Amino acid sequence: MKTRDIVDRFRIQPESRFQLRDHDPAWAGGAEYKTLKRAELKQEATELLQANRKQLEAVQELLYANDRYSLLIVLQGMDASGKDGLVKHVMSGVNPLGCQTYSFKRPTHEEYDHTFLWRFMKRLPERGRIGIFNRSYYEDVLVARVHPEFLGPLPNGKIDEKFWQRRYEDINAFERHLVRNGTIVLKFMLNISKGEQKRRLLARLDEPEKNWKFNPGDLAERELWPKYMDCYQTAIRATSTDWAPWHVIPADHKWVARVVVAHIITNALAKLKLSFPKPSAETAKALREAKRALGGK
Repeated sequence: MKTRDIVDRFRIQPESRFQLRDHDPAWAGGAEYKTLKRAELKQEATELLQANRKQLEAVQELLYANDRYSLLIVLQGMDASGKDGLVKHVMSGVNPLGCQTYSFKRPTHEEYDHTFLWRFMKRLPERGRIGIFNRSYYEDVLVARVHPEFLGPLPNGKIDEKFWQRRYEDINAFERHLVRNGTIVLKFMLNISKGEQKRRLLARLDEPEKNWKFNPGDLAERELWPKYMDCYQTAIRATSTDWAPWHVIPADHKWVARVVVAHIITNALAKLKLSFPKPSAETAKALREAKRALGGK
């Protein structure tokens, strides 16, 4: 499948009547892959991921050296959708000096005393760096919409449809501000099925080395699955824009999600057509003098 086809397949067009049910969580490649066995598919995915990691490593160095743009990656998904593993596998070749990852939990008292975007603004990547939000400000229109008690104190205390629409507007304006100032915003929803989530949660219980991952609260949230899916669908419809698009990624197969996300990230950075900065005349002169001082030719 060509790069443009991959990007278009998973990108949600602005103002579309996006329906989550139209996106298959178990998608594992186009028609050209249907004749391959599972082991062959995984092998090809591994090779594609390695190739994308090499490209990402190269383009990240350009991003860092160029110092004009930054990249913000937003990861959202239900529990056990593979967010942590995706970060580990996709970003493993990236220089840690140029990448930062933040996982956001329930707000602190200090954070509740500011606007809902305040704590995220403090963690934005500076120019030349890649920032990953493992869960993000979208929790404030997803989890907070399912659990309004998590919203904290509000100016008038009124929570209605207009309240949520204003939050979507705030997010769109925030992301537009970032893009206008050189931050590329890529948003990924890891779309896992309820059945696959059950399998992964059971693995956390059955396999001792995964016990630490299990949170009893995950079961309570699982019972609210329809509400969460409705909130995801509504939020993605309202906030997938030309400047900060959503990508709904099939996540039942971890290797598929990792390859697709890596591909979209490298494609977005490659489109910047960055090059290493050329030294000024003064700097070039200093370099020549340093070379002579070291006995170079």
